[in-house]
Amino acid sequence: MTIKLKAQTRETREKLSSDFIPGVLYGKEIKNQILKIKKNDFDKTFKEAGESNLIDLDYGSGAVKVLVKDTQKDIIKGSFIHVDFYQVNMKEKTTAEIPLAFIGESKAVKELGGTLVKELNVLEVECLPSDLVDHLDIDISVLETFNNAIRVNDLQLPNGLTLVRETNDVIAAVREPKAIELEETEEAEATSESEGGESEKNSESSKENSEGKGEEKKENSNSGRKE
Repeated sequence: MTIKLKAQTRETREKLSSDFIPGVLYGKEIKNQILKIKKNDFDKTFKEAGESNLIDLDYGSGAVKVLVKDTQKDIIKGSFIHVDFYQVNMKEKTTAEIPLAFIGESKAVKELGGTLVKELNVLEVECLPSDLVDHLDIDISVLETFNNAIRVNDLQLPNGLTLVRETNDVIAAVREPKAIELEETEEAEATSESEGGESEKNSESSKENSEGKGEEKKENSNSGRKE
């Protein structure tokens, strides 16, 4: 399925209406293009393509194959305020972050009452643009006990995909209820100690200031009697 998006070129300091967001297109051996895209169009496209699917981007001179490489959002509203597109060469490998989709049911969660902990949500891979996939399925049914873990090296990647970095990092595991409670207790105690330390520090500082003022007052009083 082809994902299409239309854009327009814009001037360097062009003021955009609220219906548009600014963007830039770059790539190997191409001239950078500064663009503007309708917000609604980009929202729909990004929801479908994410950062791991090719987009046919047409900004007036014919469609080119691109990936969304970076986005910026308004901190308060959460809406997109800028986007970077990377024009790919279909004959050259590129890197992309592929989302991980957790499927199946873990015995350690269902029967032993553990909590599923996801250490990774995306995996960075290298491949030809035509080999990109929407997501990678992670079957958590192999997590039968609290000793089990799914690691990066356990994955069977689709043909054409290779890891950008060889690693044996944990993707997902199940923690015992007691371990979770212990962590929460330790965090609460650490926070309490930190707040207590600050309070004690402020109290000592206040006491020192008070004593200092008392000494100063006493000195001034003695000085007056001398005269």
